Amino acid sequence: MLKQPLIIGYILTGILVSPYFLNIVRFEESISTLGHYGVTILLFMVGISLNPGYFKEIGKISLITGLGQIIFTFSIGFLISVFLGYSPIESMYISIALTFSSTIIIMKLISDKGDIDKLYGKISIGFLIVQDIVAMAILVLISAFNVQSGAGELLFLIISKIVLILTAIYIFTKYALSRFISYASKNQEFLFLFSLMWCFTLASVFHLLGFSSEIGALIAGIVLAIFPERYEIASKVRPLRDFFLILFFVVLGVQMTFETSGNFLIPAIILSIFVLFGNPIIVMVLMGAFGYTKKTGFLAGLTVAQISEFSLIIASLGLRNGHISQEIVSMITLIGIMTIAGSSYFITYSERIYTLLSNYLSIFEKKTKISEKDFKNKNTGEIILFGADRTGKNILNVIENSKERFLIIDYNPKIIKDLSKKGYNSVYGDASNLELLNELNFKESKMLISTISDIETDILLIKTILKSNKNAIIIVIAHKIEDAIKLYEEGASYVIMPHFLGSIHASLMIQKYGLNIEEFLKEKSNHIESLKKSQELFRHTK
Repeated sequence: MLKQPLIIGYILTGILVSPYFLNIVRFEESISTLGHYGVTILLFMVGISLNPGYFKEIGKISLITGLGQIIFTFSIGFLISVFLGYSPIESMYISIALTFSSTIIIMKLISDKGDIDKLYGKISIGFLIVQDIVAMAILVLISAFNVQSGAGELLFLIISKIVLILTAIYIFTKYALSRFISYASKNQEFLFLFSLMWCFTLASVFHLLGFSSEIGALIAGIVLAIFPERYEIASKVRPLRDFFLILFFVVLGVQMTFETSGNFLIPAIILSIFVLFGNPIIVMVLMGAFGYTKKTGFLAGLTVAQISEFSLIIASLGLRNGHISQEIVSMITLIGIMTIAGSSYFITYSERIYTLLSNYLSIFEKKTKISEKDFKNKNTGEIILFGADRTGKNILNVIENSKERFLIIDYNPKIIKDLSKKGYNSVYGDASNLELLNELNFKESKMLISTISDIETDILLIKTILKSNKNAIIIVIAHKIEDAIKLYEEGASYVIMPHFLGSIHASLMIQKYGLNIEEFLKEKSNHIESLKKSQELFRHTK
């Protein structure tokens, strides 16, 4: 009903049933153990999802922004923590917790908004994956650092153990694991049981070698990610993960200490403010330096305005290793509640917030070599294409073969630079910028095509062009029926609905070819050729 992330509800449930309120929980240790299993299975699932293809999707901007944000957030967070009176080791754990954002929460929020394929969505997912990779490395280090070992001996042991276990896993995977999975996949239940056995076997091995069992589960998942059965395994394990993970977050709530809450309440508020506002500013500065618009930087920045489930797991490991107290874990948990709740509102109402702050965000926008002033030096063309990624690629293939002059406008500086190198009449610009639109000479244009699929931006485009040219053909994209109807009411000539057109095309093929497989194979061949052409055209735009 309140539309908050479920993680907050789980933690608040734990607080409610804790000894400080209803005092319902009697077997805290047993529930804590079950919660530990939940984290183990969660990291196993994270490992399965990290197939090699994801690493290829991480573009330069996502990699640099991700690493840059980690470095700056950690450094500033560490200084703030020390200033608040925490010890260096406590400050290190606190600053690490502030560094990582929740990939799970962000993916759900931007997917619900339909923004997963927008530029800021792609960049955000990219640098969140970078964060996850760094978080995994930190988990390995923290799990190895226990209070009983000396620094020199510890470093040697860590390296030796890692080399030993990874070598053994590689040999086993290469010569035996594929056969086991191939055999187990003949029966879904057997595959499910085998995957759990593999998960907890590696978790136990890592625990025996002095690492945390969670790291073993993570490595187990990464190993299975190379096999095609990973999707079936993930679908089977997911309900089990969800059940045990709920218990983990409930345990965090149960274990929160309120006797000393006065000691960490003010620091928690200060650090939450840093995460909610400081992290987005860091991302906006980094993306602005690479020439992205203030809107893209702002929307991407909002995705790092909360801490991650990894932050809570790292804090729990620190407590288990004796590095930090329960009070620090309680403070980090409180920061998690405040930032996850706050960032959820930020992302849900991001467009409205951007409209209010737009005039103040120009300081984060770099004046790039490909600036919006270039419109004055460009021929507007009889056809204007807004957005040259995905759908825009296919449209570009068609209009470039026509005899009409055309202009391409995109807010991804990388795409524009590559198009300019190829000789296309293209400029960098944000279609939502009214000042920019007024630079265009729409009177000469016969057709405007927008692949942006943002209803507010498309309405702005429609209204602007119709003021100058009532006879222009305006083609836009929508993914919802109500959006398509609204765009038609505003004056769009035609609204492309990808799923609707796809189903019509498939129906026509069935009607035309019937059960003739040869005709479908011809269509397949033509489709593959078209896809490869589009891929080749924009191979270097990511």
